[in-house]
Order: sequence, then structure tokens, then C-alpha cells
Amino acid sequence: MDAYDTGSDARQRPDGEPGAPEGGAGARAVLPAAGEPLAVPHPPPPYDLPPPPEPRTGVAALSLRYQIGAALALAVVAVTVCVHLGMTFLHVAPANAVTKQHGQAIDDWIYPEFEQNWKLFAPNPLQQNIAVQVRAQVLTEDGTVRTTGWYDLSAEDGRAIDGNLLPSHTQQNELRRAWDFFVATHGTDNRPVGLRGALSETYLRRIVMLRLDRDDAAGPGGSVERVQVRSRTTSVRPPKWSKEQVSLKPLYRELPWWSVTSADLPGGGR
Repeated sequence: MDAYDTGSDARQRPDGEPGAPEGGAGARAVLPAAGEPLAVPHPPPPYDLPPPPEPRTGVAALSLRYQIGAALALAVVAVTVCVHLGMTFLHVAPANAVTKQHGQAIDDWIYPEFEQNWKLFAPNPLQQNIAVQVRAQVLTEDGTVRTTGWYDLSAEDGRAIDGNLLPSHTQQNELRRAWDFFVATHGTDNRPVGLRGALSETYLRRIVMLRLDRDDAAGPGGSVERVQVRSRTTSVRPPKWSKEQVSLKPLYRELPWWSVTSADLPGGGR
């Protein structure tokens, strides 16, 4: 028998190399072929580790001091929203005991930024374009009086709003609300009705004087002595599929000339 013979239990592998005997303590591990890495088994961990905690996000990631600050800020926002919704509801609701007792506080909250205008949703919505225009009599530097042309103040506001993603409340509503206020407190003869008539006149005068000053209507060395305001109302053209017939001819409402006082000038009411 050859010196390398492993005995009768030795088996020959298909490739001709001697293999390990079947079972038993005498079995030998088969070494990898030349060039193959030696696989070293890793021992299992002594115990299973818990998964790492998930990172905190949002408010939970803040420190306790900032969490308290964020909670207070959210509480203030929630209270403000609830108060605003309540004030708006009381403003549009029919007259009741709360509005009769606290009507002034409700109006102070709503006007002018949160005014509710329901003309769009009325049974007969407004279908007219109303433009407010003004002209002035100017005392020139040489002592002569000249009358300016009509300044279309509504068109100026329209040009300021076009293309402006965040138009101001002044550009959108100041002139329109002033004219609505005047019309609501005056009759068709342009005479004031009630105690608010004089207030609406003063308000409208100051607005048109501010606009004339901005447009430099007086010119160098001149001063505005009198102003006249008018409205130009045109009907909105109905859609092509409608059979409604409306007149597109503009209608004018001219107010009488007003003499300018020092209170009407910019800064004169302070």
C-alpha cells in the first residue's frame, strides 16, 4: 500500500483528488483551489442589538425652549384665526344683540382690509364699469386760471394693478370705496343725505387732491383752486351667446365744482 493511502474508507473525488471519508472525526476539510479566497466564518454576535432610534424631525427635533415658543406661536395663530372668523361671521350675519352692542369693534376689525363685498354673489351682480375722473382749475404762476383735462383716476389704478402680483389695498379699493361711500350718502341731486354725507365729501376731496398732486396737475408755481369729480359708467358687453341687449353708451354723473381748502391739501388734515 502506498504511504499516502488513507485506508479502505478513502474515496476518490471525480476530479481525481482524494476526498474526505464519509463522516467521522477523521474527516478533513477540503481546502480551496489555488487562487480562491479563503472563507473565514464570522462568529455570531453574543446577543441581538436593538435597531437604532429614528432621527427626530419637525418640532420634535427642537430643544425644549424652542418647542415651547413654537407651541405659543401656534396658539396665537389659532386664537387669531378663531377671532377673525367670529368677527367676519358677526359682520355678515343679521343684526343681533352682539352686533348691536359691539358693532363698532366689529367694524374696526373688518374695515378696511377685510371688507366683505357680496355684489359678485348677489341675484343681480354688478354689470357695469365705473370710472372716477377729476379735473381742476389751476391758478398759474402768472395769475391766469386754466382748466385741466379729465384725469381718469380709475385707469391709473388699473395700470398700477396690471402685472402686479401683490397690488396694494390703496390701488384696488381706496378710490372705489370712496366713490361708493359718496353715492350711498348723497341723493341724485348730489346733496348729502344724513350725517355721513359731509364725511364722504371730505374723504373724496382728499383722495382726488392726493392724486392731482401726484400727477403734478398744478404745474410749476401753480396751485389748484377748484376741482370737479365725475363718474363714467359703461355697461359690460354681454357674451356672444346671450340675447341680452344693452347700451354701450357711457353715462356721466358730474358733481359741482368744489373750492379747495387747506384741509383738502395733502397733509392738511393732520
